[in-house]
Amino acid sequence: MDGVSEAFDARPRRLTVLGATGSIGRSTLDMTARLGAACEIVALTGQSNVALLAEQAIAHRAALAVIGDEALYADLKAALAGSGVEAAAGARAIEEAATRPADWTMAAIVGAAGLRPTLAAVRQGNTVALANKECLVCAGALFKAEVAASGATLLPVDSEHSAVFQALDDPACSGVERIVLTASGGPFRSFTAAELRSVTPEMAMRHPTWAMGAKITVDSATLMNKGLELIEAFHLFPVNADQLGVLVHPQSIVHALVHYRDGSVLAQMSCPDMRTPIALSLSYPRRMEAPVRRLDLAAIGALTFEAPDEARFPCLRIAREALAAGGSSPLILNAANEVAVAAFLAGRLSFPGVAALVERVLDALALDAGAPPPDIMAVLDLDAKARRFAETALQQTAAGAAA
Repeated sequence: MDGVSEAFDARPRRLTVLGATGSIGRSTLDMTARLGAACEIVALTGQSNVALLAEQAIAHRAALAVIGDEALYADLKAALAGSGVEAAAGARAIEEAATRPADWTMAAIVGAAGLRPTLAAVRQGNTVALANKECLVCAGALFKAEVAASGATLLPVDSEHSAVFQALDDPACSGVERIVLTASGGPFRSFTAAELRSVTPEMAMRHPTWAMGAKITVDSATLMNKGLELIEAFHLFPVNADQLGVLVHPQSIVHALVHYRDGSVLAQMSCPDMRTPIALSLSYPRRMEAPVRRLDLAAIGALTFEAPDEARFPCLRIAREALAAGGSSPLILNAANEVAVAAFLAGRLSFPGVAALVERVLDALALDAGAPPPDIMAVLDLDAKARRFAETALQQTAAGAAA
């Protein structure tokens, strides 16, 4: 049997991709296109790229396409005219798309904006492939409770968490001593503190091993992405925060290591291509063929590892401290970081200023971080408050610099 037949049952699987126009969404559709009649696309969503979303919806014969920006509804409808694809727009329409009957949903909307649609998908009780780490960073306990209540299957798609998932010999982690996520170190791994002050957004976009969206690429450069992934891992796997660690691994071949009590270490390795963890999430518990470069260790020659430098890259330390503090600290961390990264990309904030702004917001809102948010409205309210404070702090910083 071929890889598709082995990985899927006779009935076509109904698939939805939330965040179809982003890097994960595009890789997902690259994989589903290879499945032919084995799958049906229920819905595709995007935020603002009308041309690409319409092209994807038509090419993959989606039943529904949703653009997040309501002002672009007429453009999407025009682009889909005569295709038979239903068009919709707005945040509520994206959330509604996630409720349409689907066997498998890719949750790939970047940032806290993905929380409500992903929760809507989880509540359907089917399989959710999670590429949106902010769902667990912002509302870990709440999100996991929804997964348990619905009976949904949650499959991690971040390469590091997929690697841990594959390297665990027991979901209860009873024999696990430590879980270590790897980080490429980003494009500035060898920069001095002085050189980091001169980093531009264009420089930050040149990631050495991965092709990702702008926000995640900046997070990788600051090491905030790895901090967010530590928080995600804390909620995905039953271990304590002090059992989680990070190693810088510039080759991005080893994606995670699981250390066991008997001294064994299991590592998952593959070439850096998101289609590998996406393929696993599509075909789990079986495996399907993926069109990725095969690993040739002899050609690579050497794999190197080093401890992260939290003095030059304080975002990792700040994220670890937010995880240790618990409560709503990770939620505030994420909101402040989203504002800071957007400001850096817009030229309003320096590269080191990203960490400084996030830490300032966490310190200022410490009293709000005491307990985890009890419901989705509390999550959204505190997220909005943290963003407002971060924007005010950003304006004050700019005014002080101009004075």
